[in-house]
Amino acid sequence: MSNDIKELVEQIRKLEEQVTATLAATREAIEYEFQEKRVVFEREVSERHKKLRTGILKFLTGAPFLTLLTAPVIYALIFPLAFLDLSVSIYQRICFSAWGVVQVKRSEYVVIDRHYLAYLNGIEKLNCIYCGYGNGVIAYAREIAAKTEHYWCPIKHAHSSKGRHERTLDFFEYGDAESWRERLREMRRKIDKAS
Repeated sequence: MSNDIKELVEQIRKLEEQVTATLAATREAIEYEFQEKRVVFEREVSERHKKLRTGILKFLTGAPFLTLLTAPVIYALIFPLAFLDLSVSIYQRICFSAWGVVQVKRSEYVVIDRHYLAYLNGIEKLNCIYCGYGNGVIAYAREIAAKTEHYWCPIKHAHSSKGRHERTLDFFEYGDAESWRERLREMRRKIDKAS
């Protein structure tokens, strides 16, 4: 990786740290804290939240018709998402164990906690559970795929692609056959290895 790219990556990491600090300040402004992984709001905040909850009937009658009509299509994706979740979990258990690569922690990607918010009604809570699960599983699967790519084919693409994972920054340049042949084992050692 060139020095210019290393500097840009370092700038990105520093910006991510700033975002994390800003989010922590926002948490304080909204008046909640963590107590053993559980979010606890101040009592006045919790009472305000309950008052802001929209009843289910009012929620349904106020929803656009096409939104209601597409709900079954959206929720039908639970089956392929659950299959993906199970498949990549089994895949990494088998393959990453064989390769000596540290497994991706599912709990770091699949985060379901918004259903505890008192200002959400039952349907909104179900929607939040579904979105947390679906997006979490996709992020989890993506990291497993990224580690697999890092192990098997750590070569940058000739064409730029949107949404590429961070690991590609360290991959060999497209067409750099010498590095591929001489440093592939070294590249594989850079993956998070199991101890």
